[in-house]
Amino acid sequence: MPSKPRFELYTDGAGEWRWRLVATNEEIIATSGEGYVSKQGAKRGIESVRQAVPKAKLQERS
Repeated sequence: MPSKPRFELYTDGAGEWRWRLVATNEEIIATSGEGYVSKQGAKRGIESVRQAVPKAKLQERS
């Protein structure tokens, strides 16, 4: 049974906080792209993505 999409919060090898968005098929579909010094900073990054997604428009490029 597939899980629900989720954000995972973790520390990398350098001790920085990062997040990744995991789809129902367990594939990683987005990452923070940068390390955060604090856990709270990474959580703010997640919240920023959550707020922006409903407003995102599709832009096709060829």
